[in-house]
Amino acid sequence: MTLGVTLSSTSRQLPVDHTVQLAREAYVAGLHSAWFGQTFAYDSPSLAAIVGREVPGLHVGTSAIPVFGRHPLLVSSQAQTAQAATGGRYHLGLALGTRHLTETAFGLPYERPIGLLREFLTALRPLLETGEADFHGELLTATTPYPAAVPGATPVPVLVAAMGPQALRVSGELADGVLPFLAGPRALERDIVPAVTAAAEAAGRPAPRIVALVPGVVTADAEGVREKAAEALALYERIPSYRRAIELSGADGAAGVAAIGDEETVAAEVRRYREAGATEVVFTATDLGGEEDRRRTWKLLGELSRG
Repeated sequence: MTLGVTLSSTSRQLPVDHTVQLAREAYVAGLHSAWFGQTFAYDSPSLAAIVGREVPGLHVGTSAIPVFGRHPLLVSSQAQTAQAATGGRYHLGLALGTRHLTETAFGLPYERPIGLLREFLTALRPLLETGEADFHGELLTATTPYPAAVPGATPVPVLVAAMGPQALRVSGELADGVLPFLAGPRALERDIVPAVTAAAEAAGRPAPRIVALVPGVVTADAEGVREKAAEALALYERIPSYRRAIELSGADGAAGVAAIGDEETVAAEVRRYREAGATEVVFTATDLGGEEDRRRTWKLLGELSRG
């Protein structure tokens, strides 16, 4: 099982040069991957391409780009460019997004999200594999009057931030894996892994990747950091898909899913995710306890990754 971290800050946007510096630190620590959230500031595939180019050997990914307000042709161009720039170390993460952000930011009705996800993936796969598409669906059209393949780009792995039954089914059928966030080991083992695996098997696809995103900090002040986690993650408790994942995990709130404590405690949590079916674990919010705790967290994850 590989281990990675997100390089998004919980409190601020970081300059590009600082992000590259952190990525180098992560790679030296022994981590396998660095991931970037998609906000309204940095374009995550572009940032991933820069970081992956500057830090050879480090895998980079986006977690995750909402399908509302995007088009498969444009996302394919972004992903293939990042893949070519990094020599095949880029991983594309997609998401359904939320009703509030979709309707507020884009002025688009948040309607038929599962149908849009299915059509988006159906159009995107041939674009990433062959540079061509001829898809005419109910919700979108994607055709290539000109070739859309990027020289030097290998097929891009596609993952979906799916946690609900319908999204998991579509992801198992059409994607390479899933990126569940705030879904603890119990939710993974009982609900997420079986559902997406069964869908992949039924579609004749390989076993899906399960990339679990986990808030986590190695710290001597577990109580204090957990209070900060409760504040930083509270907004997710108001989003139905995350609230459901938290409940399925047996936690009272988002902070209850976080891996917080000393090295032994956090290492035990990582093992629980692996035993629950995670193929990869990516720690988020590692800066909640400050720089010293972040470095301590990355050191442990690097040791676990090498071990």
